Amino acid sequence: MTSIAIIGAGPQLGLAIARTFGSRGFDVALISRNPGKLDALVGTLAAEGISAAAFPADVLDGDALTRALKDAAVRFGGIDVLEYSPVGGFDSTVLTTPSTTEPSHVQHEMEFQLYGAIAATQTVLPAMREAGAGTLLFTTGAGSVDPVPQVGNVNAAAAALRNWVINLHKELAGTGIQAAHVAIDVSIGTSVIPGFPTAKPEEISPVYWELHTTHRDEAERVFSG
Repeated sequence: MTSIAIIGAGPQLGLAIARTFGSRGFDVALISRNPGKLDALVGTLAAEGISAAAFPADVLDGDALTRALKDAAVRFGGIDVLEYSPVGGFDSTVLTTPSTTEPSHVQHEMEFQLYGAIAATQTVLPAMREAGAGTLLFTTGAGSVDPVPQVGNVNAAAAALRNWVINLHKELAGTGIQAAHVAIDVSIGTSVIPGFPTAKPEEISPVYWELHTTHRDEAERVFSG
């Protein structure tokens, strides 16, 4: 059996990734902070014949995230693929331009994006090293590559995550473990910015399957539609 753990599992991209892997025989572990939404997603996947289970945890709580991943590994006999794409909300994030950014404006985003990714990786990587196989995938907006002043603090943390992931890819070369960064340069589902391109989550999710299977030498993919 093979399994994928999706951190930040949401009703759009997270669900699409779950379907992409689950339809190919993967067990799916869904991890996010809202148990009710997770249970609904598990029910949706179960109705489609996909084996899935919910493991509630907040990525800002490293201990809880670690426990969730360990519980998922026990449930499914290990974690073969980790996908990290937590989605913040405007209720928890103050958006700042570079010139108005204070350290505190970046700190929350660093904890949310980079520190959570590090905690998750440290949890699953030892077993992957022992097996000589595994895939680690991390998602940000395209501002990690080409930053936008209106969200300067978010972009700074996303760029830190991108840097760390690409460096991890280099470190793991030759081990059988793939690490890659996915930067999404579209609005998912519906546009929140007039004129900005959109894409359906089902159009984006195959990128993750390709990085896991046929494009394991790539450290990064930018999806722009």
